[in-house]
Amino acid sequence: MFENESREPWRGGVYLTTASSSFEADLFVSKLEAEGIPAMKRYMGASNFIEIAMGSTSAYPVEIYVPESTLETAKEVIRPVPIEDDFEEADSEESNGAQSDE
Repeated sequence: MFENESREPWRGGVYLTTASSSFEADLFVSKLEAEGIPAMKRYMGASNFIEIAMGSTSAYPVEIYVPESTLETAKEVIRPVPIEDDFEEADSEESNGAQSDE
């Protein structure tokens, strides 16, 4: 996810990651802002024009930038968590709850 971290700063922010689509970029920015981290989207190629003209884009990637002071926290906020872990934890909590009721 953070494969190319050596990009130049842009508009006062440092490179965090590249989203594969505008939708994915919106998810990242929404999650970051919910955690109090300002984020900016940098559209590649004609993707900003295509998004305005067509309503969305999946043809070009979108880079995400955050303030340098928040970079490490931002990486933790958008780090993927395997879904299986959530299900295993929920299953074990349900099993423990069922045993304690007996």
